[in-house]
Amino acid sequence: MTNIFQRTELLIGSENMQAITNQRVILFGVGGVGSWCAESLVRSGIQYLTIVDSDTICETNCNRQLHATSSTIGRLKTDVMRERLLDINPMATIIALNKTYTPFNSDEFELHNYDYIIDCIDSLSCKIDLIRKATKTKAVFFSSMGASLKVNPLQVKVAEFWKVRGCPFGSIIRKRIRKGDLPAKKFLCVYSEEVLENKNTHILPESHLEMQPVFEADNEEQWQSKKAVINGTMVQVTAVFGFTLAGLVIQSILNAQNNTI
Repeated sequence: MTNIFQRTELLIGSENMQAITNQRVILFGVGGVGSWCAESLVRSGIQYLTIVDSDTICETNCNRQLHATSSTIGRLKTDVMRERLLDINPMATIIALNKTYTPFNSDEFELHNYDYIIDCIDSLSCKIDLIRKATKTKAVFFSSMGASLKVNPLQVKVAEFWKVRGCPFGSIIRKRIRKGDLPAKKFLCVYSEEVLENKNTHILPESHLEMQPVFEADNEEQWQSKKAVINGTMVQVTAVFGFTLAGLVIQSILNAQNNTI
């Protein structure tokens, strides 16, 4: 197993390879974007990765999520993802947390212990809370905006949070975040300005609607699960979102190692 990263080390050198190995990363959400991000991180040399997700794999995930196959339907996403990542690099430390990040349990994740925090959460309120708390830590923080309703991977972009344009999801987040504490520091987002419309929405029967926690209450007792809005998604876009997030992490490590911007 000593040759896993030979080609990577050939490109970036031993010191940079070691710097990547030493980083501690936590990734929230291992779905259409997060699953590809997790694999890319491990294949790039990240050896300490915590993945957070409470969902199970369903058949409608198979069009875009790395771990979703006919044989994994019904299993926890974090369990399947951990098995796959350890199959790639058995020496890695992969912590799988079958949890949903919420404003009420955020302390359980000990964000201050990580060098990088990656947000691939769909729930608006949970995402906003993570943005506020992650940007208060020493960790470098990256966030994914909406990857649905898109088919063109060439339109995927990166921008600082306040400069994201043409993304309805990002616009809603900025509007809501202004009503409370603003992010404590700047951070980069992956997004796309492409916005298409759903077609043939009648093909989604009630039984196929995926459930997603949506926080809109003022206290933990009023937390409820509501149906998420179902939008069309395609793998060539969600995967590029995930790969771009992983690339931002690796580039940040290399920049810090070589004192570049």
